Amino acid sequence: MAHIHNERVMRMRVILIGGASGIAQAIASTVLDGGGEVVLAGRHRESLDAAVALLGPRASAVVIDLADESSIAQAASSVGSVDHVISLAADHANGPLGDLDGTAVRNAFDAKVIGPILLAKHFSPQVREGGSFLFFSGVAAWKPAPGLSVMATTNGAVAFLVEALAVELAPTRVNALSPGIVDSGAWDSMGSGKDTLFADTARTNPVRRVGQPSDIAAAALSLLTNTFVTGVTLHVDGGGRLS
Repeated sequence: MAHIHNERVMRMRVILIGGASGIAQAIASTVLDGGGEVVLAGRHRESLDAAVALLGPRASAVVIDLADESSIAQAASSVGSVDHVISLAADHANGPLGDLDGTAVRNAFDAKVIGPILLAKHFSPQVREGGSFLFFSGVAAWKPAPGLSVMATTNGAVAFLVEALAVELAPTRVNALSPGIVDSGAWDSMGSGKDTLFADTARTNPVRRVGQPSDIAAAALSLLTNTFVTGVTLHVDGGGRLS
């Protein structure tokens, strides 16, 4: 079975939207270490090129703006055949309901819901037999909190979207991965608040620690390589949604 798993990784060609993020880098490294190929995608060419330079010759980059359907269509045409399409993109619109900006809310839905639908529209003809789409949800959908209404709603929509697309795009598989609090670099801007958040998370969730990018990469690889799994949301949150 390990031999079959390794062969699937070696043959993989994966495009990662949101490819400059810490979690995307961990997934890319896992695929590359197994002999596969990755295409990083996102809105900012400079950050993508910097990430590609670190990953090496089997990595490349393409610009995709999930709010711009033409950029998705153009990327699908230029990238060609792939085995897996992964979208980690997010555009947060957090804050009290009374302070929410309509444009920011729409951007959040573009990143998490509308964009993935358009990715499926344009990339599904490019996905090889046995391939899949993997979209990222998040623990906020199962553990709502004040100020996170948009995040909870968009992440929750992803879970329903993958069920619908798994039926419509069959036999191409469509799954979601829902991370909890992960030390991916995304929280670094909080300063000392990050330490407090991580300590609170470790104290209250069942596994008593925060996640690492390697935890998410391992889970993602399992969803990419198991060809009998579709329409599921895999929770990789240390049980955070239960605490």
